[in-house]
Amino acid sequence: MITFKDVTKTYPDGTTALQNINLKVEEGELLTLIGPSGCGKTTTMKMINRLIQPTEGTITIHNKDIREYNIHELRWNIGYVLQEIALFPHMTIEENISIVPEMKKWGKKDLSRRIDELMDMVGLDSKKHRKRKPSELSGGQQQRVGVIRALAADPDIILMDEPFSALDPISREQLQSDIRKLQQEIQKTIVFVTHDMDEAMALGDRVCLMKEGEIVQLDTPQNLILHPANSFVKDFIGSRKTPWQTAVDVIMDQTKSQIYSISDWEANQVPDSGAYALKDEKGIYTTCVQDGETFDFPSLSNGMILKEAITVFEKKDYPLLPVVKGEQLIGTLTYKDIVLHLKENTSENGVVQK
Repeated sequence: MITFKDVTKTYPDGTTALQNINLKVEEGELLTLIGPSGCGKTTTMKMINRLIQPTEGTITIHNKDIREYNIHELRWNIGYVLQEIALFPHMTIEENISIVPEMKKWGKKDLSRRIDELMDMVGLDSKKHRKRKPSELSGGQQQRVGVIRALAADPDIILMDEPFSALDPISREQLQSDIRKLQQEIQKTIVFVTHDMDEAMALGDRVCLMKEGEIVQLDTPQNLILHPANSFVKDFIGSRKTPWQTAVDVIMDQTKSQIYSISDWEANQVPDSGAYALKDEKGIYTTCVQDGETFDFPSLSNGMILKEAITVFEKKDYPLLPVVKGEQLIGTLTYKDIVLHLKENTSENGVVQK
């Protein structure tokens, strides 16, 4: 989808912001870019829509060099969400959302329908909020409008530049949850810059950790924690604020003893006791089994954090819950998995282990 090949950025004063970046963002992937201040993460993202031009190397979208695209068409097909939100204060919410679709000559009926659809996606009452000005909305509501404005013209790619960092912790956590749910529905290719490791790990299908203009490790959140490439990665991951922010796929059980195929179940080739999850021939989660009987246990999305997962367990005394990515069954989670994770990452006085 998006490919960086040997990309370097050197400024006239000799400062090298990026050095030999090789990176591929897959279609439908949410990739988070993170690293210390000045590591090059924002520069990397801004090169995708040509806000910054590389000194060397090439960047392609759909195997076409981005320099070959008309600059306006390129940016119309790339949604952009900023930390500052940047809604036009003199325009209503619907006028803010309409900017790019109107440039692309959308019809009024199609655009009105799109506004209703998008506002409903992020929990904003269209009838109540369409005619309001940004100043009449809370910070979290304004940022939701910023997100759907970027989605309005149905672009293939969304760039998000620390979009939630100016919000209070409660609004930020809610928007992170909203983005995870929204991405499952819209399946856009998203590049998300953040300085918050918890946010990067919770949102990213993969995380690109950078340092001094270079990629140190590009991996899944689970592998970053379990298999850090070096001491820098280990120390950076170690700065996580709380183990409760860990995504469930980091600590889930992936062993065959807790996942079986539906065909094995039908052939009586599974245990008579205990609990496990069943998947079909395509790897899709079907149901769970407890002591020989099937039950419709709710599933946990792979990016859900433990703080959210525990509330699902609390609704009923589930022996385990399936962890899914999309519809694919990728593991299971139990209370024991959670307790062991918290024990390993918290000292006796309750302080997070480094």
